[in-house]
Amino acid sequence: MKIFLDTADVEAVRRVHATGLLDGVTTNPSKVAEAGRKFTEVVKEICSIIPGPVSAEAMSETAEEMIEEAQRIASIAPNVVVKIPMTVEGLKAIPVLEKEKKVKVNCTMAFSATQAFLAMKAGATYVTIVLSRLDAVAQESEGLIYDTIVIRDNYGFTSEIIAGSVKTQNHVLACLRAGVDIATVPESLFFQMFKHPLTDAALDQFAEDWKKVPK
Repeated sequence: MKIFLDTADVEAVRRVHATGLLDGVTTNPSKVAEAGRKFTEVVKEICSIIPGPVSAEAMSETAEEMIEEAQRIASIAPNVVVKIPMTVEGLKAIPVLEKEKKVKVNCTMAFSATQAFLAMKAGATYVTIVLSRLDAVAQESEGLIYDTIVIRDNYGFTSEIIAGSVKTQNHVLACLRAGVDIATVPESLFFQMFKHPLTDAALDQFAEDWKKVPK
């Protein structure tokens, strides 16, 4: 499973990229607003740090406007992927962007397996199902992960499935079990994955015992 960082914090991207384990980055309007910088500058700088895909969101409402905006966003850097919303207009724009304009699309804000199916059918390179927002309204997200992977495999779609806004290690584990292609995580969760109390305890014990070894 690939790991994408979910952020517009350039320094966070640098820190995680330094581990050698980061495969890509996703942003959204809220993340860019938190960064307090111009959208184009943030996306361009992130793309200069990491060679993997960097998703940036188109905010237009009609298919025609999305296509035009997506092309502008894609021109920022060769590794930009454009987020297009899971709407009727968005799905009208996706095949035009993917087939005619050669712009890779991440269809985002899918909250059901049938939505994900339509996004895959439209030909999106990536389809994002958002986990944390489902959990916030007491709707089980783990079943959605499994159903989406089954649908993709049953019908031979080529879209990569992104589990978006993964917030806990249990979510990560569910994604791994289901065979999700990509999980997007915040920096805090990424570094939590390195930790376990038994690892710390064992290393502390080794350090203490090593002091007793004749040098």
